[in-house]
Amino acid sequence: MTISPDNKDWTWVLRERCPDCGLDAGSVPLAQIGPRIREATSGWTERLGRPDVALRPELFTWSPLEYGAHVRDVLTIMRGRLHLMLENDDPGFPNWDQDRAAVDGKYDQADPKDVAAAIAANTELLSSDFAAVSEEHAGRTGLRSNGSRFTVLTLGQYALHDLVHHAWDVREER
Repeated sequence: MTISPDNKDWTWVLRERCPDCGLDAGSVPLAQIGPRIREATSGWTERLGRPDVALRPELFTWSPLEYGAHVRDVLTIMRGRLHLMLENDDPGFPNWDQDRAAVDGKYDQADPKDVAAAIAANTELLSSDFAAVSEEHAGRTGLRSNGSRFTVLTLGQYALHDLVHHAWDVREER
């Protein structure tokens, strides 16, 4: 599997609207994170049911299947980070190399039905966990391995953008 590593620092989406997917993640309040995560992932069963699900639109652009496997894992990673922040004072997040995960996890060979089921299950877990966070805990912090500091709120906003953006990445009209 050939992939181009994504070395961009995407934390800018917390300060400004994404020109691609259109989400202004930084304006989403904590109370909306859980429901918006459910909304952002709601179309993956259909996307992963397309006959061309494993075909890349370009050599270095992931297929809908690869994006789906990535979304499945993003939901898990973000849930783990949320729990670290809620249970520990200013934890460091273990490094997650998304490109290595795609290769090691053989995203391009995943079963689309399994990926869709995992997205649904992981969505329910992460969205429920964010829905249970009180405003009192919204400011708890954590540190990504590249030095980016998040609060519970900004982690949720960042995760939401990732999910919305990847749905945009695999839209049919692209």
